[in-house]
Amino acid sequence: MKLLITLAIAFCSGLALCQAEVSITIYNKNLALVHETREFDFPKGIGKVRFTDVASQIIPTSVHFKSDRAVLLEQNYEYDLVNPQKLLGKYVDQEVELSTENDNFFHGKLLSAANGIVIEEMDGSIRSLSADKILNVHFPKLPDGLITRPTLVWITQSKKGGKGIGEASYLTRGISWESEYVIVLAEDEKSLDMSGWVNITNNSGATYKGAKIKLMAGDVNIVAPARRDGVTRKIRSTPTLALESQFEEKSFYEYHLYTLQRRSTIAENQVKQISLFPSADVKHVKKEYRYDSHKQGRGKGKKVSVTLVFDNDKKNDLEIPLPKGLIRVYKADTDGSLEFIGEDRIDHTARKEEIRISTGDAFDIVGERKQVDRRGQERKFEIKIRNRKDETVEVIVGEQLYGSWDILQATPSDWVKKSSTLIEWTVSLKPDEEKVITFTVRYLKN
Repeated sequence: MKLLITLAIAFCSGLALCQAEVSITIYNKNLALVHETREFDFPKGIGKVRFTDVASQIIPTSVHFKSDRAVLLEQNYEYDLVNPQKLLGKYVDQEVELSTENDNFFHGKLLSAANGIVIEEMDGSIRSLSADKILNVHFPKLPDGLITRPTLVWITQSKKGGKGIGEASYLTRGISWESEYVIVLAEDEKSLDMSGWVNITNNSGATYKGAKIKLMAGDVNIVAPARRDGVTRKIRSTPTLALESQFEEKSFYEYHLYTLQRRSTIAENQVKQISLFPSADVKHVKKEYRYDSHKQGRGKGKKVSVTLVFDNDKKNDLEIPLPKGLIRVYKADTDGSLEFIGEDRIDHTARKEEIRISTGDAFDIVGERKQVDRRGQERKFEIKIRNRKDETVEVIVGEQLYGSWDILQATPSDWVKKSSTLIEWTVSLKPDEEKVITFTVRYLKN
């Protein structure tokens, strides 16, 4: 039903008078902690105070209130928001004025607002109107029980009453953040530039004006009283660019907290992007080719994966806790334009740990695996690796084994046991060279 609602509302009695300060801590899991300091006009004795403009996805039971001027006795969360259909429903058996698309005007008692409009006109006649033909409905006032904004209604007790500062904190759903990274791979593919961004998505049903923004990185289950651990530090700075990081990072409980060093507004239904750290000059990058033969299935798979590998450490201009997020990889063409070459996701990565980014599969390196013999508990396999590139490459070949096993024969023999179920070979291939791996495994009965 498309209606123009005409309504005069006088609504602010007992409301918070002004919003002095807002801070918000946003978690990865669609959750945020909002802290607001406002000035209120508290009634003397026991009275009612309205706390408006809260998030529509607030968790009411999470609210904490504190004030030196009043104590909180009772709280009600009111969220029955006004809309055309609810207004019509509230005005059944009351007088309304409405007009239709043909400029016809009607005045009478509303008898029904279900499946169209039925009114009793002033002369006693009954008129039925199609809801989609109505352009405007005029209501004298907002009926009881409907509000324009989600509101916490508090019953407070104050000895003196009057204006005073109150602090309120609450959890809300509908707002989250994630990090995204952009990598530009150098022409020689041995170094790269890496920059980080923060994306904040706000669908919580509220706007946070001039807020102090904190981002909590980590897999939070229950937010317990937290202890400070570690030193506060800027994430990074790049002297050559004379650009300081906008975020300050510190360890907090078992997580990492990133605080934006300026205030910013997070509008309702907005995606906000903020630079996490300036570009890092990663100088030590390895491109890894890998053929996991056991994943290909019955000799049909020939894909060799490509992964960029580097360490999150000082020699790579990093050594900072990296929040989990999407990484997009680009490389410059000979004409200078950037081309997209793949993307991957990383988990929360501590400093000094390895970062691995899968960019896709190699076009010119081919793997092939087949079982060539079977006798009782023994299996013999053959793996072929072919290099159709015009440069020498090194390929890691992995084979997954199950249960208890023993390698009876392997060519080449320099395989490495990586775990109880994984063995690997590292194969170097010149341009247009093919190498063959054969091995026989015996599976042992338990």
